[in-house]
Amino acid sequence: MSALDKPSWKIHRLFCQSVVKYYNPGICPLGNALLFPGRDLKKDILGVRFDDVSRQEAAQLGAAMLEQDQFHYVVTPNPEFILAAEKDADFRQVLNSADLVIPDGIGVVYSAKILGTPLKERVPGIEFAADMLAKLDQMGGRLYLLGAKPGVAQEAGRRILERHPNIVLCGTHDGYFKDEEAVLLEVAAARPNLLFVCLGAPKQEKWMARWGRHTGARLAIGLGGALDVFAGNVERAPESWRKLGLEWAYRLKKEPKRAGRMAKLPLVLVKSAGARLRGRRDQS
Repeated sequence: MSALDKPSWKIHRLFCQSVVKYYNPGICPLGNALLFPGRDLKKDILGVRFDDVSRQEAAQLGAAMLEQDQFHYVVTPNPEFILAAEKDADFRQVLNSADLVIPDGIGVVYSAKILGTPLKERVPGIEFAADMLAKLDQMGGRLYLLGAKPGVAQEAGRRILERHPNIVLCGTHDGYFKDEEAVLLEVAAARPNLLFVCLGAPKQEKWMARWGRHTGARLAIGLGGALDVFAGNVERAPESWRKLGLEWAYRLKKEPKRAGRMAKLPLVLVKSAGARLRGRRDQS
C-alpha cells in the first residue's frame, strides 16, 4: 500500500479538499499547511523560497492538486535557476508564486545546509513527474506533453503509455514555436489534467505563470529536459551515483559540454557561504 492509499491520508485529503476548494495553495499557504500542519515548509535560498518536503510529501501535495478542479503549477529549481532569479526579478516572482517549489539540484540542498536552513532532501523533477504519472494512471486522466525537439514528445508519450496504460495522451507539441497563444489554444482544446512543460528555464516557468490557468489543466510542471529522459534519449545516472548526490558528475562525464553549466553549482555554494557570513555579522 502506497502512502497515498493509507486510510489516514485519505481522510486527511478529503478534509483538505473541502477547504482548499476555496483557496489556491500557491496564493495562500493554507493548502500546504493543512497537508502538513505545524511546520514551516518554506526555506529561502538566495531569494528563492523552496518547500521543505520529502519526495513522498511532494507526491502527496501533487496528488491533491491533481484532484482539485483548479490550476496549479510546480517548479523544480536547481542552482542555475537561483542564479538566474537573482538577476531576473520577474523570474524570481514566478518561482515564488508556484504552488510547489521543489529542490531539484543537489547544489540547492548543499546551499540550504550552508545557510543553516536545511532541506529534507533533493526531490528530482523527473521523479516527481513519475509520481504524478502514477497518480494520473490511477485516475485514468489526460496528459499533454509540451516541449523538446520535434518527435521527442511523441516518443516520450509512447513510452509513458507502455508503463501507464490508463493514461490518455491527449496531445503533444514540440518546444520550437513562436506563437504562444496558438499553442495555448491547442493545449486547451486537448483538455489535459496534467501538463508537462519542457521548454527550459525561465521560458517554461513564465509560460506556466502566464498561460497555465487558461489551459484547463489541473497541474502543470516545468521539467526542462525530462522529455528526453522519458523518450530514452538521455540516460539518468545509476542509482548508486544518485544516492551519493553525484548525478551532476555522471551527466558531466556523459556530456562534457555541460561543464559551463555545472560551474554554477560551486558558485551558488560560494554565494550561500557569503550570505551566511553576512548574516552572522549583522547579528553581532
